[in-house]
Amino acid sequence: MSHLFEAFSIALRMIVSGDPGVFSIALRTLLIASVSTLLATLLFVPLGCLINFSSFKGKRLAVGFVQTMYSVPTVFVGMLVFLMISRSGPLGGLELLFSPWAIILGEVVLIAPIITGLTISALQSTGKGLEDTAVALGGGRRTVILKVLSEAKYTMLTSVLMGFGRAVSEVGVAIMVGGNIAGYTRTLTTAIALGVGKGETAPSIALGLILLSLALIVSIIVNLLQHGGRK
Repeated sequence: MSHLFEAFSIALRMIVSGDPGVFSIALRTLLIASVSTLLATLLFVPLGCLINFSSFKGKRLAVGFVQTMYSVPTVFVGMLVFLMISRSGPLGGLELLFSPWAIILGEVVLIAPIITGLTISALQSTGKGLEDTAVALGGGRRTVILKVLSEAKYTMLTSVLMGFGRAVSEVGVAIMVGGNIAGYTRTLTTAIALGVGKGETAPSIALGLILLSLALIVSIIVNLLQHGGRK
């Protein structure tokens, strides 16, 4: 028990003193997760809007499939991306394997269902009454869509933050396609996994506390946005 308390004490000192090794990993993780979330937002928020505002055969099945993919295992996504970007894969010529861009690609695939599905849910829940009201007041389809998007902005932003939270805390993709290379592709989760395996308790705890803090910050912002959206 005394060893554990000592490890926590050392970990806290590493955080307070701004240990370069710890914070370089944290910043790299933030950068990779942020770029992944940005790309996924640009691609899949519009897709969620398109699915919600369109009428086509099999729409309910498509939405159900997207929602089923919320909890897809990260190692499965990592395997698929690995097969795509390995030398023998269709994207092997890009030479992305074991680079930060490989992790970014994997995280985009991982969080795509979350951002798409939660965007659809946000628009559906917001648009139920608004569409009828706008139509009754003589608003056209364009007016209805813009009104729904305006009213759903907080919940749509929540979907993006949920995607970021998933990206920043995943480990399977980062290990399988990033390689956990020190100073290059090592992230908070992969560094913790490696540190625990090597018996480096204090640095692992420090990284874990930073990861926990990021998750807490995302949770607080999501709750604030949900509260703001109900005003």
